[in-house]
This record gives sequence, structure tokens and C-alpha cells, in this order.
Amino acid sequence: MALPEKSDLLSFIASMREPLSKRDLTQVFKIKGDDRRPFKAMLSQLEKDGLIVRQPGQRYSVPEGLPAVTIIEVIDIDIDGDVFARPVDWNEELQGPHPRIEVLPGKKGHPAPTLGARVLARIRKTSSQVDYEAVPIKSLDEATGRVMGLVVQQKKGFVLRPTDRKSKHDFEIPQADLNGASDGDLALGEIQPSRGMKLKKVRIREVIGREDDPRAISLIALHEAGLNEEFPHDVLKEAEGLDVPSLKGREDLRDIPLVTIDGADARDYDDAVFAEPDPDPKNPDGWHLIVAIADVSYYVRDGSALDREAWKRGNSTYFPDRVVPMLPENLSNGLCSLMPRVERACLAMHMWINKDGALIGHKCVRGLMKSAERLVYEQLQAAKDGQTDDATDPLMEQVIEPLYKVYEILENARQERGALDLDLPERQILIDEKGNMTGVKTRSRVDAHKLIEEFMILANVAAARALEDKKAPCVYRVHDRPASDKLDSARQFLDSFGLSLPGSISKPKQVNHLLTQAKSHPYSHLISMMVLRTQSQAVYAPSNIGHFGLALDKYAHFTSPIRRYADLVVHRSLIEAYNLGPAGLTKGEEARLEETCEHISTTERNSSNAERSAVDRFTAAYLEDKVGAEFNGVINGVTRFGLFVTLDDIGADGLVPIRTLPDDYFIHDEEQHALIGRKTRIIFRLGAQVRVKITEAERISGSTVFEIINAKQGADIPGFKPKKGLKKQEKSVMKNRSDKNKKRGGKPYGRKKGAFKGKRSKK
Repeated sequence: MALPEKSDLLSFIASMREPLSKRDLTQVFKIKGDDRRPFKAMLSQLEKDGLIVRQPGQRYSVPEGLPAVTIIEVIDIDIDGDVFARPVDWNEELQGPHPRIEVLPGKKGHPAPTLGARVLARIRKTSSQVDYEAVPIKSLDEATGRVMGLVVQQKKGFVLRPTDRKSKHDFEIPQADLNGASDGDLALGEIQPSRGMKLKKVRIREVIGREDDPRAISLIALHEAGLNEEFPHDVLKEAEGLDVPSLKGREDLRDIPLVTIDGADARDYDDAVFAEPDPDPKNPDGWHLIVAIADVSYYVRDGSALDREAWKRGNSTYFPDRVVPMLPENLSNGLCSLMPRVERACLAMHMWINKDGALIGHKCVRGLMKSAERLVYEQLQAAKDGQTDDATDPLMEQVIEPLYKVYEILENARQERGALDLDLPERQILIDEKGNMTGVKTRSRVDAHKLIEEFMILANVAAARALEDKKAPCVYRVHDRPASDKLDSARQFLDSFGLSLPGSISKPKQVNHLLTQAKSHPYSHLISMMVLRTQSQAVYAPSNIGHFGLALDKYAHFTSPIRRYADLVVHRSLIEAYNLGPAGLTKGEEARLEETCEHISTTERNSSNAERSAVDRFTAAYLEDKVGAEFNGVINGVTRFGLFVTLDDIGADGLVPIRTLPDDYFIHDEEQHALIGRKTRIIFRLGAQVRVKITEAERISGSTVFEIINAKQGADIPGFKPKKGLKKQEKSVMKNRSDKNKKRGGKPYGRKKGAFKGKRSKK
């Protein structure tokens, strides 16, 4: 066979999914004998001309092709569990958008890569929607191989000081690995392999901000949690060009004066309410309610880029100075926001209650609405109290008064069924226009807040019932009863106040009885906090166990599909079950329901941790120039390594290290929730009032350290009478300590100087 034309050879190499060796090419083109040498020369000339490149292993591909074996980084795991990656060494500014690589399952028994993981993989081209397929060869590291920190210039060079307060050391940054970072930059570093070095090395991968930029505080929490403010290009593109649907197939709600009621700083309005007396004579003194929710499902369809990204995020995350939304702004603050006097697609729940607040009927419809007004909680409450304005005055008789009449009925029903009543204040971080924290206040809570809560709870109950009526799939919001071991611990502590918890708790009414008793107690806040700590965490689940805290036997999230994926799934299931048009729940979604519930429960916890981390950092930044100042506070946590104190005025939490307490051996009595000095009998008890001095406040890590003023006096609760004394607990602790010392040849209460000198065993 004659030698191929250069163009034919080049076209063949370009069409292949993976680089080819010289042997592969000679076999394909049947090159034999004397033709081998000119064929080799042809390959060399194509390589010299830059038309092909030689990859590791003497394999050839076209220049834009990736090496046959390369390092990739996992950047996305979609709703089906498919894993996608990008090349680690790819410069988008110089090379353009990175190729999309689908990571195929590795060898049996090898764990699937996680987000942020780096993998050595064998690459091959594909003709499908992705550019390449990758078969993992070896996992190089997980996301934990990255560290975020502050770039600090020292005499001998640069180091990366981690933002994580648990980190014990800095990381060295070689000059060649700074990647443009400078002193004072917040950056993401990649830990480099090292052996026998005192200081580990990192290579800077990304600069995310400056230390002195107030916005960097939430950026740190955002990056630590693996969150991303930016949406992928395909998601943003999908969100463009969407519009409000026509009335076809929808109920016309445009003439009903539905109103949205939110906080003053809210940007998305995803629920609207209306109430009127029920004209049905069979329901005397009953009411007809409507809760209309933005129809997000119409725009976000299963399998779309919007849906994949929403599933991955799971929910919106709220920081003091910004929001990381679940959906792009074009939807969250635009088409899916029920702005006043603008037509919007909605899913509405009609509900009928009797005079006692019992839900006696419900009907789910897909509609088109036009909000009559956008109201703020305080504005609504002022109108109810007689101070109307231009917006509320025309609405008083037809809208506002009926809403409050229904609220009174629902509130009485709530008290009757015994929903958990924990009155714990919520603190709000105050941020100025520059992003600086200026203070903190307790969020005001008026009846208008409770009104909306009761309407939303009723709609969530109706959604769960509607799905059960059709035996349709549901994402339940479940809350289990308190665990017995947590109750036992709280019971012993509360006994010391003369308060008692029942032996077994099956209904929140039993807990509310205790909380009612405690309202007149000077330490009622502490008692509420103890009860809160006994509670299980609410999660999402495809099977129902009820909601203990709300005292409801069925409950699902229906009212916030803009910011919670769970609500979006519930909407889709209702649409499918009641034949309300397109975009209902698919069979694939139904099959993945358990996985989705586990995933969104995880993203919810992740967001909660990130939000708390950001608040800690903002608070530490606020206290940086107040080091040395004194504040009043309360002990809100007791551990073997110290005390946690919450400041009364600003709600800041800080640690009092045990080393700063008076010279003594302090025993951590878990049952009494106290540190007790063995020699001095000084007590530091949970809930006790203290005065502290700020000794350290560090915005980057969010670390705040206190020292108790007059610590020698201890900090106990007047009138606290523990039924179990220290003696038994002390003996147990000291016996364990003695046993440990005996095993290593020491004395029961410490060791003499030089006790462990001598040769060590080689065993």
C-alpha cells in the first residue's frame, strides 16, 4: 500500500478520540518494509510544522488535543451523579474556555471523585456533547488538599496563613508559586508534596480578595463551604429570553388582591396571601385562604442546566452582606418574584378552614396573578395598630383585617395542638454601605411575622396532604422526637431549678408545659436553650415520620421554590399528580428522590455552617479595635478545654481557654454542665453571668478569645441546687487519670521530674 497523503494522515489523527502511537498508525495505513522510513519522516514533518504534537508515551494527536494522560480537577457532579472535570493546567485567558471532560467510573472498589478532587486520568476524545472522556488512573488528592489563607510577607519569603482557626501552622509559598499574589491577599493554595520539611509548601491557585476588604469576610466563608456566587455560562444563557406564560391552562387570579409581605431588605417575593370569609353555609364562621407561590417549575425544567445547578446548590445561602442564590438573578429577582401590579405565573393553594382553624379542604391550581401590593412586616403591623399609609389604607377592610382575623384563629389552633414554643431572640448583623459591620440588634418580631408563618405552615400542610391524596411522591420536612440520652442530660440539669421533664416525650405539649413554668424564672432563656439542645435536626425525606416541633403529622416545604430545591420538587409532584400542565415530576426524578433528599439536607447544613462562620468573622472584625474592653456575658457552653461566652450587647461568641482560669485542676462535669475546681471548688456553670475582657479578635479566622474578670470568684447560678454532687464524678475522672499514668509508669496525680528518662522499647 502506498504512503497516505499528509492531509489524510492529519484528518485521521484529528478524528481519533485518543492519541495514537506510531505502531497504531502503521497498522491502520498498512505501512510495511521500506515505507516505514518515509512514513516516519512524514510524521516528523507534521510535528515540525505544528500540525500534530507528540504526547507522553510517543503518541500523536492534533495540537488542541489533551495529553493521553493528564491531571484533571472535578468541577461538577450533576443531578444524575455524572462527574465532570477540567484540565488542571489550563489558562482560560490564553487558551479560551476549558474543554468539558466527563469522568467515567474507575476500577471496581475505587471511590468516585468528589468536587474539587484532582485525578490522574487517561483521556480520549468523544463525539458526544462533552469534549473528552476520562478514565481515572489514580486519585491525587481531594478538596482537602487545598487551603485558604492570607498571604503574608516575612523576612525569608512568603507564607500562607490559613483562615481555618483549627490550623496549627502556616504554609511556605515558593517565589515561583505566588502566581501574582502579594502581601495581604486572600488566596486559595494547593498543598504540594513534601518530605521531612518543617513547613509544608503551597502553590497559589487563585487570589479571591484583599484582607482589608470588608466583603472578603463572607468570601472566606463562601469559599470554605465550596459555594460559588457565579453561575456557569450555560445556566445564565438558559435564564435569558424567558417570559411570563399565557393564561391558557391556568386559573385567572389577577383580580384577587393578593399581597406579598416580606422584610424591608427582601429582594425576591415568592409568596402572596389573601383571605375572605367562606360563603358556604356548611362552614359557619369559616374562611377561604389563598397562598400563591411563584411557579419556578415552569422555568426550571428537569434535566436543564438551570435545574442541574439548582440541585447542586440545594438552597440559597444568606450572609450579612450578600446572598448566594439558588437561581440566577433573572429568575430569583425577576420572573419568579411576585412584584406588585405585574403579571406572574404562580402555583396557588386554595384552603378552607373552620372556625377552630382545622384544614377542612384544599385545592391546588396553576395560575396567573398580579400582586396588589408589596408590604413590609412593620408597615403591615403599623396599619393593624391604626397607623395606615398610602399603600395600606385602601387595603384595610378587604385585605388586612381578614388576614389578621385568620391569623388569630390559626394561632389559637397552634397553641391548642401544642407546637413547640421556644422564644429565643434572633440577632441581626448591621452592615453599612461599605460592607463594614456597625453593630448588632435583636430582630423585631411582631404579629405580622407570625401571621405569614402561620399561612405558610398551613400551605405546607395542604401540599403534603394533596400529594398523599394522590399517593404521589413527596419531599417531606421531618423532625424526629428528642433522643432519650439528650433528654436525660437536660432532665438532670433542669431538676436543679425545681423543674421537671416527663419520663418519655411523645408530643411537644409536654415540653411546652415546662417552658410555660419557666417563663417567670430569671433563667428562662437558659431553660429554653437547654430544651433547644435536646431537639433533633429537621431534615428532608421521601417517607414521613411527622414534624415533632410543629406538632404536625404531615408537612412538606411548598412556599419557597426560589430558594429551596425541596419546594421545587414538591411543585413538580403536584403538577404531575393533578395534571396541571408541563414540567411535572419525571420518573427519573422520582427514582432519585431519596438521593435528592439526602443531598439537599446536606446542602442545608453546609449553608447553615457557612452563614454562622461569616457571622463569627464579621463579629471578630467588629471587635478587633475593642481588644482590652470589658463586656457582660453569659456562659453558653462548657467543655473540657474551656468555656464559651456570649456577650449580652452584641451576641458575639468567644472562648475562655481553661488555661486562663485560676490555678487548679478543673473537672468537666457533663451532668452539671460545669467546670469545677478540684482544690478550690470554684464553679463555672452553663448559664452563669460573667464579665469578660476581650484578649483577641481576628477577622480572618473569626477567632475571638475572652478572659473572665475576677475569675477567682467563679461563675455559678444563684439558687442552683444540683442533686448529684461532685464527689462521684470527681472520683471517676481522677481514677481514669490515675489508671492512664500507671500504665506509663507515672504517679496517680502527676509524675516526678525525669520519671520517663531511659531507653525506649523498640517494640
